[in-house]
Amino acid sequence: MTSTPSVVQLCHTCGGGAPIDLHFCQQCSKILTFVRQGDYFAFLGVPRHLTLDTADLDRRFRALSRQFHPDFYANASAAERRASLERSSYLNDAYRTLRAPDLRVAYLLEVEHVLTAADRGDSGHAAQPPTALLEEVFTLNEELDEVRSLKHSGATEAEWQERLERAAMPIYAKRDEHERELQELSARWDGLAARPASDPDRVAVLTALRDRVLERNYISNLLDTIARESQGSL
Repeated sequence: MTSTPSVVQLCHTCGGGAPIDLHFCQQCSKILTFVRQGDYFAFLGVPRHLTLDTADLDRRFRALSRQFHPDFYANASAAERRASLERSSYLNDAYRTLRAPDLRVAYLLEVEHVLTAADRGDSGHAAQPPTALLEEVFTLNEELDEVRSLKHSGATEAEWQERLERAAMPIYAKRDEHERELQELSARWDGLAARPASDPDRVAVLTALRDRVLERNYISNLLDTIARESQGSL
């Protein structure tokens, strides 16, 4: 895991200081006010890797869930009650994200500052097809036009569904190829994560991961389009 700045948080109960990734004050053992200066990996105490031990992740989640549970703070100060609620909420988000491989890699790219909302198409603008997929997108659009023509000409469902399945095969193959590439890149990242942020090999793997994720997301959109066409809703 890459080194992070030694950020210290203040305990509002006793005034002591604690590293940002601790949940309880080392001096008075009170729950610390939640400060959003870390990330999901640090919050759960796991390395910033893409291959995680899910059983270990589950154990960490359950242990922290018990420690943060608001029922334990019913008679505590207002600050402690708020801290338990905020930490519980953040814990749930962290666990949900890191437990799912797809969400985990996207989150890693976000905290490494190589994936943005604009990249994902969250900015309100339609995402453009990645260059590596232009040929597949062009071919699929042609095939979909043919499928629609078959429908309008009165072809049987079996006829146009067969054409649609053939059109989908290259997209499924591309998806499988990207999954293999993502697994290989994930393993490479785990071996490079501890290197400095400026390390060229580390930067290259992050860039490649970003490209694969964006392409995979677009592939998923193409498959959704095929599914809608198969259901006759396009």
